[in-house]
Amino acid sequence: MLSDNDITQLRDALEKGKPPTVWFTGRAVGVDPGKAGKVVSFANPAEGDFIEVKPTGSQDTLSFSKAELTLTRPKQRPAPKKPSPPPVAEPAAEQIYQPEPAAPAEKKKAAPRRRTVPPAEVTVTLHSTPRGDWTVDVVVGKKRSVRSMPIQAAAIHKIAKELPNQVEEAISAVMAAARQQHEERIAFLQAELDAARRALNELT
Repeated sequence: MLSDNDITQLRDALEKGKPPTVWFTGRAVGVDPGKAGKVVSFANPAEGDFIEVKPTGSQDTLSFSKAELTLTRPKQRPAPKKPSPPPVAEPAAEQIYQPEPAAPAEKKKAAPRRRTVPPAEVTVTLHSTPRGDWTVDVVVGKKRSVRSMPIQAAAIHKIAKELPNQVEEAISAVMAAARQQHEERIAFLQAELDAARRALNELT
């Protein structure tokens, strides 16, 4: 705040052509407290906002009261300390994993190779009777595995079709002879049956 003596001092400086410097107090309106300005004139009467000041860096002239100005230069506030950067943690030493050398694998003993046994010779023999009954014998190597096993004539006839022609013809001849024998037997039995019927009719 300016006193009466301060006002007199400012007027004297203006009369000498030296615009005096003043600073704005916290009661100044429109400017920042602590900012400086140059007094350019005094209005009459010397009441209220009669001191005309041009703030530093401004082209405008503003009116202020004694309470808004001072000749005491405000102490400069120390610049706020910049926060110190947080300490940078040193990177931890990277631990490189080194696998332990693997124990040499034990060499597996090669399994003894089994001796390949060649397949045994198989002999299949078909037998037929004059009546057309069929049986089969199977010999594997030197061992007889099947002995006189009955087989139906229909199965033999079916198998014969898959065999060479000479074999099929031989089997077919045997079957034809057996068929003829059965036909002759049927004819004989039929004749006996007819004779028995005639004898029966004569007795009635």
